[in-house]
Amino acid sequence: MSTSFSSVFPLKRARAHEVCGESCLVFAAIMAGQATGPVVWVSERWRPVVNPEGLAPFCDPGRLLVTRADSQLNVLASAETALRSGAVGLVVAEIAGPIGLTEGRRLQLAAETGGTTALLLIPEGGGSNAAETRWHCTGFPIPAVPSQHGLPQHDPRENDHDSTRWRWSLIKNKIGTLSEWVVRWDAAARRVIVVSEAGS
Repeated sequence: MSTSFSSVFPLKRARAHEVCGESCLVFAAIMAGQATGPVVWVSERWRPVVNPEGLAPFCDPGRLLVTRADSQLNVLASAETALRSGAVGLVVAEIAGPIGLTEGRRLQLAAETGGTTALLLIPEGGGSNAAETRWHCTGFPIPAVPSQHGLPQHDPRENDHDSTRWRWSLIKNKIGTLSEWVVRWDAAARRVIVVSEAGS
């Protein structure tokens, strides 16, 4: 039996989740839009600064609190403090290196204590066993049909104006099975629409 998308997204509150892949920033921005209250986004100083205005299609940039830390250890400490406080709806932490079980468990406990969702943007293969879920997010090409000249063109049956699609794969799930979906962003409704289960 496959996992239904609505049972795993939006992410379960008071838990630590992880996301990797080329589209992980979009996933995090969409989660920021789903969260209630302020969102803390913490990363190391050497990383490019996330631009809140650039996330406006997915979330209210006025709710985003961007913080910087001088090391991964301090990113984790800042995330833990924000999670434990219960004062924010979501904490996004950009992580460059692997996370050990101890660090992952500390974040999980802080999320439970504060009733806040943690989302760690991790490198592929760098997650913790303590995470509730782990997602792998990549781009997904829009459907194309051959034109009369044999060149691909947009499928006219696709009447949406938002051609951005992603493949979201649930690659770790403590409470169910693994699955993947092709999704798109509905800008008018400001929500994720499941286009299809991948492979169907």
